[in-house]
Amino acid sequence: MPISEETVTFFNRTVTEYDPAEPVTLSDDIVYRLSLDYEDEQTMPELIEEFLGRIDKTQLTALIIGAWSDESDVSSASLVETLVQHAGELPNLRALFIGDMTYEEREISWIVQSDLTPLLSAFPQLEELRVRGSDSLIFQPFTHAKLRTLTIESGGLPASVAEALAASTMPALAHLELWLGTEGYGFSGDVALYQKLVAKLRTPALEYLGLRNAEIADALAVWLAGYELVGCLKTLDLSLGTLGDVGAEALFNSPYVPKLQTLDLEHHYISEEWQEKLKSLPITVDLSDPQDEEEDDGDRYVAVSE
Repeated sequence: MPISEETVTFFNRTVTEYDPAEPVTLSDDIVYRLSLDYEDEQTMPELIEEFLGRIDKTQLTALIIGAWSDESDVSSASLVETLVQHAGELPNLRALFIGDMTYEEREISWIVQSDLTPLLSAFPQLEELRVRGSDSLIFQPFTHAKLRTLTIESGGLPASVAEALAASTMPALAHLELWLGTEGYGFSGDVALYQKLVAKLRTPALEYLGLRNAEIADALAVWLAGYELVGCLKTLDLSLGTLGDVGAEALFNSPYVPKLQTLDLEHHYISEEWQEKLKSLPITVDLSDPQDEEEDDGDRYVAVSE
């Protein structure tokens, strides 16, 4: 299931494609997406400079960066540098999405990122950071007082990124969403690493925990089923992964899962028997997009890998 649909909303706003030929009007209802087509001669830093030159930079609160090059080896480093250079002129930037691309623009595991830590240092008012792609992605351990939502979408999340997050501090964090992916596309780490990460990053405000697109979904579910934090969440999201009956049974028997509002298990390998049992829980359980192991010769696949 490659990412085929463009982002429609971000930061509770409607996404609008930036068009140099059209007027630019900032408002609380829209967020602009800056993206280059294959035939564009501009670089992304140049497009960012152009866009910022047309607005009142003090009023910019959210921004999306889409495709930044038609060359496969160009990283996000130069656009990150450009944004950081303008940080003093963007005092109210509260939301950033770096890498908003469909598979037609770039497969998720071909998106080359860079060290994004400077963005967190440069924008202390940032409340949401969303990142797509983990090739060359780096985070240094950081502290950020305002960040409420952190999302990293990947076909394979390196342990180095998870380790850095586990060494970071985000006291306002309410939404933590990580796409772990598969070893074939860069995933490394184990349940113990994510136990450490979640224990470090949990806050009284945390209401959504997503460990999505994981080839270790069953093992994660067994751990989380016995973790008291789950009873404090509104949503536990283990969707897009390889969850089967082992994980389903653990979640069904958990004393904490019934305290959730939503358990998201979309794209799973759970038998009909255990699906029916999960549906009997007194919460909303998403069991859409069931997969058939027999069709895959007994193998299980995460929804988003390449």
